[in-house]
Amino acid sequence: MTEFEKAKEILKKASRSGSRLGLERILELVSIFDNPQDKLKTIHVAGTNGKGSFCAMISAALSACGYKTGTFSSPVMLEVNDCIRINGLPVDESVFAKAVFKIDAASKQMTDKPTEFEMLTAVAFYIFWQEKCVFAVVECGMGGDTDSTNVISKPLISVITNVTIDHKDYLGNTVSEIASHKAGIIKSGVPVYFGGNDDEAYKVVLQAAKANCSVLYRPDYESVSFPDNGDLNGDDVHINYKGIDYCTPLRGSYQVCNLLNVLSCIDILAEQGISISPELVRKGIASVHWEGRFEKLCDDPLVIFDGAHNYDGMKELCNSIKRYFNGIKPVILIGVLADKDYRSYADMLRPLVNCAFAVAPDSPRALSSEKLAECFNGFGLDTKAFPDIAAGFDEAYSYCKLKQLPLFVIGSLYMYKDIKNALKKINSK
Repeated sequence: MTEFEKAKEILKKASRSGSRLGLERILELVSIFDNPQDKLKTIHVAGTNGKGSFCAMISAALSACGYKTGTFSSPVMLEVNDCIRINGLPVDESVFAKAVFKIDAASKQMTDKPTEFEMLTAVAFYIFWQEKCVFAVVECGMGGDTDSTNVISKPLISVITNVTIDHKDYLGNTVSEIASHKAGIIKSGVPVYFGGNDDEAYKVVLQAAKANCSVLYRPDYESVSFPDNGDLNGDDVHINYKGIDYCTPLRGSYQVCNLLNVLSCIDILAEQGISISPELVRKGIASVHWEGRFEKLCDDPLVIFDGAHNYDGMKELCNSIKRYFNGIKPVILIGVLADKDYRSYADMLRPLVNCAFAVAPDSPRALSSEKLAECFNGFGLDTKAFPDIAAGFDEAYSYCKLKQLPLFVIGSLYMYKDIKNALKKINSK
């Protein structure tokens, strides 16, 4: 067994304790290492949707400007070390393993053992500090106030990309309740950026910003224009911001707002005296890569993976289908977690898609493919259930190749690795 495999076994063991919100364990854990998170220039990012894309783009921009930049995001896409990146690349497996061993040894001193995500959070902060990163872009796992990333005492910016209904079992049933959790990342005197458009959420964030004597920023719509973004080939999303054209290869209608949020936050960093070149930012954003967000996996048939996993994410996916395909109805392969509002997805997707293939993501929280198919069929969307992801993808792929239809793989990002492996197997035949 390699050192990397041993590290994965340690994390797998920690995962058996499940997910427990709260800061007591992570505060104790990082204090053993003299709080490495507070030795970095951090950008702390919460929000319902768009966190991952925002983190990828702003990290690419800072890296292009010559700053060594670490990024911590979730969930894991292909291998566990890809949730911790330096200058856009997953941290080296040996570096990752050594950090896990350090954190694991420290955790043995604790009476209340940390969860897997708490260990990963501590590993990320430790690696960024050891590798001498200048910036750390840190994505909340869930919520904000009790998320394990919320041990950063004074970030450069507290970012809330948007707030909509999601994770109701953990964060509440209303936008206000959820916003209050996400606003928990706001720190005294630290600038706050809110990129959403929900008035109810804005009021909560504004109140929290005032209570912390923090300046609240919002998107600068007066300085931006939106050229046509309708091409699946080449750099897809374009905006003109303060007279400069920016484009990113990240596709999907939602990336327009994510890009505007990134550029607005770059301005906030510049106001703090950080040297940032607009031309280098432009190059960084043009080179960014981020998996699972309207990502084209192959051309024949066209296969796109999009991690639309909640109501607003699905609504944005539907907007992208309308814009890019002009009446052509793609096939979907979908897998969701049981706590999602999947019943609403069928009504949204039915007029836009040909048929559906249902699978279950690799997660203990997954909804069974049978229940998902039963629900979708009940709403009039022709759906077939499959016992595993590989079987579902194989049949959906073959059907789309025969019918010359595009295939959308949508829902939980926990499916991404299985889909990539299934596609690799098909291509190797």
